[in-house]
Amino acid sequence: MRWSLADPAGGRRGYEAGHIPGAVFVDMDQEITGAEGLGRHPLPTREQFEEAMQRAGVRQGMLVVVYDDSGGSSAGRLWWLLRAYGHTDVALLDGGLQAWGGQLETGTRTYERGDFDATEIDRSTFVTIDEVPGADVLIDARAPERYAGEVEPVDPVPGHIPRAHNAFWQDNLSPDGRFKSPDELRALYARFGDGDAVVYCGSGVNACHDIIAIEVAGLRPARLYPDSYSEWSRTPGKDIIR
Repeated sequence: MRWSLADPAGGRRGYEAGHIPGAVFVDMDQEITGAEGLGRHPLPTREQFEEAMQRAGVRQGMLVVVYDDSGGSSAGRLWWLLRAYGHTDVALLDGGLQAWGGQLETGTRTYERGDFDATEIDRSTFVTIDEVPGADVLIDARAPERYAGEVEPVDPVPGHIPRAHNAFWQDNLSPDGRFKSPDELRALYARFGDGDAVVYCGSGVNACHDIIAIEVAGLRPARLYPDSYSEWSRTPGKDIIR
């Protein structure tokens, strides 16, 4: 599940050059991103996501392990989607490709079509743009300089959503690329308060990393704002803080 904003097509090239044996590639932009909405990565429809997972060989009751080469920052979105669409037997490989100590496989791996049956999306796992202001705690997972409005490489207006705290997703990781301990993550997120948290980023991808970290910390589950700042900054009348 490799992907980067700077080079979206690079994930597939990297996969074909070397991946964990048996891994299939899922394309962030082409397979599991929807077509409707102002955000850059709208949620896929149930039918679209079911088709993508069946094509990847996912079967009912199967443990799905997702990984990337960037600390889980993109694979976390697939982890979140699988759970939201009813497949709870999913895990993120802590440390990603860099933590794999074995040999790599090149080329492309395919499997017999799976029987994955997506449920209707769990509405309790995310919020819409109109529900964002009602969040007890709002968290922005982007880099501090984007949160502060000092730089903005892709969205039309720099800054952040009012009342948002900044918890850069990379701060969830230790120097070895693995998640910090539950105690460390608890200290990182508990400072924002113990209410219901909503997390966003630029387009709802990296925000899933914070959601995973909050779960590892043993705190109350957080919800995702899927269309994130890419929608907020394109919506007339929405306040933005710099």
